[in-house]
Amino acid sequence: MRIHLLFFASAYDLAGVREATAELAAGARTGAVRTHLKSLDPRFADWGDRMRFAVNREYVLEDQVLHDGDEVAVIPPVSGG
Repeated sequence: MRIHLLFFASAYDLAGVREATAELAAGARTGAVRTHLKSLDPRFADWGDRMRFAVNREYVLEDQVLHDGDEVAVIPPVSGG
């Protein structure tokens, strides 16, 4: 299946693009996006489980099932007060 990725803030810095597509196995979950990103740039692994995702503009958990055509926003870790 094909998903549409959106990169924001430091995720954009690592990816080098604002948007991209990714091919994932049917029935993949958001954890597969994390694995895909690490294959694009190993520095994504530095974020560990602090990276978050929004699917079709809604924040989701790590085990969210994805569907063909989903839009997945990659939300980098943030800090501050």
